[in-house]
Amino acid sequence: MEVGVLRIAMVSAQASPLALGGPGAQGRHTHVAALSQALGRLGHEVAVYARREDPAVADAVEFAPGVTVHHVPAGPARPLPPADQLSLMGDFGRALATRWTGRTPGPDVVHAHYWLSGLAALTATAEDRRPVIVTYHGLATAERRHLPAGRNARLGPRVGLERTLGSLADRVVAQSEDEVAELGRLGVRRSGTVIVPSGVDMERFTPGGPAAEHRRAGLRRILSVGPLVERKGLADLIEALRRVPGAELVVVGGPDPAGIDRDPQARRLLQLADRRGVADRLRFVGAVGHDEMAAWYRSADVLACAPWYEPFGLTPLEAMACGVPVVAYEVGGIAESVIDNVTGVLVPPRDTAALAAALRNLLGDEVRRMSFASAAIDRVRSRYTWERTAAELERVYRAVTGGDPEPGAADEADEEDEALSEVS
Repeated sequence: MEVGVLRIAMVSAQASPLALGGPGAQGRHTHVAALSQALGRLGHEVAVYARREDPAVADAVEFAPGVTVHHVPAGPARPLPPADQLSLMGDFGRALATRWTGRTPGPDVVHAHYWLSGLAALTATAEDRRPVIVTYHGLATAERRHLPAGRNARLGPRVGLERTLGSLADRVVAQSEDEVAELGRLGVRRSGTVIVPSGVDMERFTPGGPAAEHRRAGLRRILSVGPLVERKGLADLIEALRRVPGAELVVVGGPDPAGIDRDPQARRLLQLADRRGVADRLRFVGAVGHDEMAAWYRSADVLACAPWYEPFGLTPLEAMACGVPVVAYEVGGIAESVIDNVTGVLVPPRDTAALAAALRNLLGDEVRRMSFASAAIDRVRSRYTWERTAAELERVYRAVTGGDPEPGAADEADEEDEALSEVS
């Protein structure tokens, strides 16, 4: 093996890169897939371990140069909601331990994505010790604060397990300062936490290229991307839409339009749109392939993001890379990636009047919108590439395996932020 090459085990039980672009795919799928590819390009050997959800799929699938996806049996070979997978993580972890014990040599470092995968990683390394790094991709403590009363009891056990995971992992990778603060409230030590934001595929997400379907005549396009879950704030966008005349809201994500009537959340949103008199300006596209996403971003005048909370938020960055400004609630990582009045507009969370005003004003000012678009492209290119993310994580991996020190503060990013802010 070449000197300096790391054997990296990506434990991603709930998000296989092979599911990217499918109906159940989320930001974690994109993150794990793109990060693994970027590390492979650096010359490392990356093995992604996902729970088997299809009995017909091969045990190992080559995903990209240097990257192989392994399917680990744990529970029934079919998709399961995360709530049903906690009891399976012990079996998943023990299956990993068996594989790694029989392989000479095993992985140098184990990087788990999501808390359930983190528990499996701890089980897998309990006897044959290897460094474990965890990226949470969302914390129960934050989710619990934003759920309606009476609907967060199920998160209680998860909070304690996430706390334990943070104390036992060798490093915790946060994606924003907001997440670091949340981890601190959880009890995770700051000295064991590093900030490494996600990246954007700059070859795929570009301002030049084809756009998806033409807008309806006379209407500007507001785009929303994400699953149809309550915390993503689609109901807030529908409330805002009635105050933004001359615009349509196109939603990418969720079920296929043919099955929209069978989705409870989609039905609720359609009923709300009907009550607010905007049903004729609301359209559900459903899930689209990853290769098609850039075209949908380019088709939009603005991307609207109204989550109640968001640990990072990859879709705003993908839109910005395509030259699309963002109007968003000032929450979590979005408040750090979008520079207010430079690359988009940030408004107080759950304030649909402010959300509507920001959308209306930006859509009505083409010069301002184009200025934001240009600054957005510059910001993503300078700070949020997968090459940069992979290089920073490589330094973390080497630190926990006895190599180079932890990555320092990204001074060039701070300077870039200051330069962009001065433009405003």
